[in-house]
Amino acid sequence: MKTMSFTIDATQPVSRDRAERTLIVCCGALAREIRALISANGWDHIGICCLPAIWHNTPARIPEALRSRIRENRDRFEHIFVAYGDCGTGGRIDQVLREEGVERIEGPHCYSFYATQAVFDAMAQDEPGTFYLSDYLLRSFERLIVKGLGLDRHPDMLGMVFGRYRRLVYLAQTDDEHLAECGRRAAKRLGLAYERRLTGYGQLATFVSLAAMQPRNRRPE
Repeated sequence: MKTMSFTIDATQPVSRDRAERTLIVCCGALAREIRALISANGWDHIGICCLPAIWHNTPARIPEALRSRIRENRDRFEHIFVAYGDCGTGGRIDQVLREEGVERIEGPHCYSFYATQAVFDAMAQDEPGTFYLSDYLLRSFERLIVKGLGLDRHPDMLGMVFGRYRRLVYLAQTDDEHLAECGRRAAKRLGLAYERRLTGYGQLATFVSLAAMQPRNRRPE
């Protein structure tokens, strides 16, 4: 599959302004950042639709949900792109997108989008036992990590889940001291060394820019 590289509940219809011609179907974890890029550049022809970020805990739900969103909106938008990595689906997202003829952002997950693949690979090589967080995941740490993994109900599972990790790396999209402090607290709670790297939007910015520049007078084949 050819690859290119916000927040609406998956059960809700996509709202579309009459000027919108391009749709980005994405993970809810990327919604805030994609909206910021669209707003900063005045790309009012781009619409967004996202699936719940919590589905990363049950990734088998994602591929067919993406297919549904693509088919529901194919006749409403001239271009559709997907902002998802593989996200633990074992290649099933790429299979669906090949069948639907839709392109996605390049890379296996949002950490590689933000850091860029080469930088992420170097970090992983340097310390394989690294737990990564983005702005979104820090804002949602209690809901997605602590409660999502059941650590609030079963604190004894902390060692089982994170025992092989050595450090927490916060890949920061924004230079926000409050979030940096949240990262320090999260690392302490998990018993990990802490590191912060300011990445900005990385490859996500390139992806949204490419989607924005598509011709507006034809639909993708």
